[in-house]
Amino acid sequence: MAGLPTGPLAQVSCGGVKVNFLGVGAQKAGTSALDAYLRTHPALCMAKVKEVHLFDDDKSFFKRSLGGYAEYHTHFAPTSAAQIVGEITPAYMYWNEAPRRIWEYNPAMKLIAVLRNPITRAHSHWNMERDRGVDPLPFWDALHAESARLRAACPYQDRRFSYVDRGFYTAQLRRLASYFPPEQILVLRYEELQRQPDDALAKVFDFLGVERLPPIPPQEAHVRPYSTRMSLREWEHLRGLFEFEIRALERTLDWDCAEWLRPPADLAE
Repeated sequence: MAGLPTGPLAQVSCGGVKVNFLGVGAQKAGTSALDAYLRTHPALCMAKVKEVHLFDDDKSFFKRSLGGYAEYHTHFAPTSAAQIVGEITPAYMYWNEAPRRIWEYNPAMKLIAVLRNPITRAHSHWNMERDRGVDPLPFWDALHAESARLRAACPYQDRRFSYVDRGFYTAQLRRLASYFPPEQILVLRYEELQRQPDDALAKVFDFLGVERLPPIPPQEAHVRPYSTRMSLREWEHLRGLFEFEIRALERTLDWDCAEWLRPPADLAE
């Protein structure tokens, strides 16, 4: 691990602002809803926008950070010095360089990761890019084009077409754990945030050291209609790619992910 940063990289506060926690992923795993929930807590100051994208910005990260993170801190406006400051950018967990950059910024940072079944996450990610007009390929073709697309993006990572690649969570969690101790990382299940949000939020509030809130109505954010349903062929292909990863995740987190390996009832014929 690199030594402690010195000079401008060590300047982690600006006008009293210091970011204390990050939602780091996974993309398409309920992070927009989590962001909306956290904004209701008076002890938390969230960024003015979701997804600030500092630590995953390979092309301009050092230019933006060498000024002592002043530009980054303009995204936050805490109403008191007692507020805990945070933001959610779901690419941070996936991005190779992000954990080191986060550690250099604040080695005491607390990280929240929400994990979704990588099979359905991949389809949701493709649907988002399809809806945005970014990906013209059908899902089946996009899955088979992914490797070539990722190579074409080198030396950078591709944030648009990484449908399968983002779903290998265990390597991403190991990368986080190489910089941050277990007590600074909270991993939640997407299903819990979706189905029992109060239970999931209780874990988040306890993790951040703030008072729990009364029950909050379930929220949905950035929910897009699907242009096509996933087919059984596509699901079986992804199950084959992810089964070992899901089993490894079960052992790593002591989770039961059997539900993730059963085909959903709404698959296309």
